[in-house]
Order: sequence, then C-alpha cells, then structure tokens
Amino acid sequence: MKIAILVEGETEDAFKPHLREFLKARLATHKMPKLVMVRCDGRIPKGNELKRRVEKLLKGKNSADAVIALTDVYTGSDDFIDAADAKQKMKTWVDHHPDFYPHVAQHDFEAWLLPFWSDIQKLAGHNKKMPGQEPEKVNHNKPPANHLKEIFRLGKRRDYHKPRDANHILKGKDLTISANACRELKAFLNTLLTLCGATPLP
Repeated sequence: MKIAILVEGETEDAFKPHLREFLKARLATHKMPKLVMVRCDGRIPKGNELKRRVEKLLKGKNSADAVIALTDVYTGSDDFIDAADAKQKMKTWVDHHPDFYPHVAQHDFEAWLLPFWSDIQKLAGHNKKMPGQEPEKVNHNKPPANHLKEIFRLGKRRDYHKPRDANHILKGKDLTISANACRELKAFLNTLLTLCGATPLP
C-alpha cells in the first residue's frame, strides 16, 4: 500500500516520524504502508490545481493507491468556514475521486499539540495556561500556532520553530492521546488505519 499525503512543507518534518511510529504499533510489518509526504509550497493547492496534483499521484508507474490531502482550516484567508466546509470543497475540486481522502487540522496542525500542554510549558520555559480544554475549538481569532508562538516568546528561551519543537513535543508520545481530544486528527488516523486494513480508533 502506497499512500501519498499532501502537506505543507514544515508539517512533513514535524509529523511524519511520529505518524510512522503510530502505525508501526498497530500494523504487522508486512502491512506497513509506504507513506509519501508530498510537500506543497506553503498551502495545499485549491481548485483545478489540487485535482491535477491528485490525478498525477494516482496515475503512472509509481502511482499511489490513495491520496490524502491534509490542510489547515485556518490558512490566513477565508477559504474555509470550518472542517466540514474544507473537506467538502476539496472533494468537489477533485470530482469526488474514490481514492482521494480530504482531511484537515482544525484550525491548524498545532491544535494536535495542545493536549501535550505540560510538555509545551517545559520546553518553552513558561507556565502560561492552556488555551481551553478543547484544542479544535481554539479558533480563527487566535489559532493554536499563535498560542505556541506566544508561550515560547514569553519563556524567552527561543522562538517556536515548527519542525524542531513539534518534533520535541511529540517525541515518545502516544498520538491516541491527542486523537481522543481532536476529532479531526482521529479521523485522519482512522483513514490511514482503514486503508491498511487495521481496526480504527474507537
């Protein structure tokens, strides 16, 4: 099974090794998929450009069996109202291709780090309070990434750097902890598990 995942560049560096560890713990070695992270130039493409990218990945000699697009709901623009709107638009853009699976981080990737807030506090060197108990409701007005940037700024050790610090936060962690607090992360992980013939998370 070869799965291509469209991501913004920094998300690959921050997330891929932990995603592989999550799958290794749940899949037999012979069932481990080949994950190909397709780095986009900043944002996941929209409209016909997304359709073109998906079709290209699903065709040809080295084609993928499935393509997942992982976008933020918060993109710095008003492209998407919420997770459901983002997924529906992506499906429509690729003409509801059966091997395409749209997923989102609500409102950005850093929402999936918020359940590990005590680790974030230690890394940043500050005891700023967690921004709410429901990570995916930290919204457009001040998305999760901004909260991480702020606590690192307050700690005065260094600025938040996504590939480096997200990797430190997730190192050795069970992604199911975050998935249980973040519905969209659970949906993404369950798509991967289902594609590989494994039991999805409850």
